[in-house]
Amino acid sequence: MSGEVRAVYDACPVPVRQGLHQLRGMILAQADLMPQIGPVTESLRWGQPAFLTLDSGSACSLRIGPVKGQGFGLFVHCQTGLIAAFAAGAGVGLRFGGTRAVLFDPSDRIDPAQISVLIGQALGYHLPRVRRD
Repeated sequence: MSGEVRAVYDACPVPVRQGLHQLRGMILAQADLMPQIGPVTESLRWGQPAFLTLDSGSACSLRIGPVKGQGFGLFVHCQTGLIAAFAAGAGVGLRFGGTRAVLFDPSDRIDPAQISVLIGQALGYHLPRVRRD
């Protein structure tokens, strides 16, 4: 992790920082399960930690960061439809910020199995789709 990325985490209140580190761990763990996406890099985009795959550029990065109040979120590109699809399926019962984020309070228990679905979809967004007839 670069110093500038670490500084963003360090600037967050401890409960938010803990949630962000939990999401970060989930993103990196899911990426390890998907060798077809290539290496994942962590940098800053719009002042938030962003996770990019080698081939995706910034078209569908995952970002994590604090939101107004004491919460935090997992963000995807708002024009992908990933949040809508996730909300209709595996994301039932979660809070969303429009078409771009899953929102959490520091007291929320994050279900890794549930959130890993969205993480995997976002990381693999640019992979060729397999035709299913």
